[in-house]
Amino acid sequence: MTKSKSQPIVIVTGPPRSGTSLMMSILGRAGLPLLVDETRPADASNPRGYYEFAAVRASARDTQWLERAAGHGVKVIDRLIDTLPRNRNYRVIAMNRPAEEVIASQNRMLSRLGEDPGPLNATRLKTILKSTAEELRQLLSQETCFEWIPIHYPDLIRSPQNECTRILDFLNLDVADDTTIEQMAAAIDPVLYRERA
Repeated sequence: MTKSKSQPIVIVTGPPRSGTSLMMSILGRAGLPLLVDETRPADASNPRGYYEFAAVRASARDTQWLERAAGHGVKVIDRLIDTLPRNRNYRVIAMNRPAEEVIASQNRMLSRLGEDPGPLNATRLKTILKSTAEELRQLLSQETCFEWIPIHYPDLIRSPQNECTRILDFLNLDVADDTTIEQMAAAIDPVLYRERA
């Protein structure tokens, strides 16, 4: 099916380690085309892949990649949402996860890579994460180009079918049957929920 530029761009956002890769996998199982490449392969931190599109990282200076994004799902880190031009329509799935879990997951990933998490303490990181999340909520609520829904990562793990139904309803995907919801929920492996608050 040809994707019209008038179709919304489905954005999955949130801080790193908040479940954005999982959400991209869920959307793919719902039949939504994904804008991804293979520049960041799966590893021990994300054994099912990162679902990234490298050009998105340069959005502060170049958003040409949006020409290919209509009708697709694409992952955009929370701090880059403000760089998106306001002359398009976006449906945004905003992942949120307890700050303690995000920090623990980020530190575990850095440790696997043999890197030092750095000098910022947990209290300071929690403040930064909460501030960034509030700024994102305000932006998404104020700008008319964004329709959005929050998804709480622990709820997604605990009640996958309920949350997948919410996602389908929000995106108005014409596939809201039990089989599709089961396929989406099957992307969720509770074993990979390794850092819990």
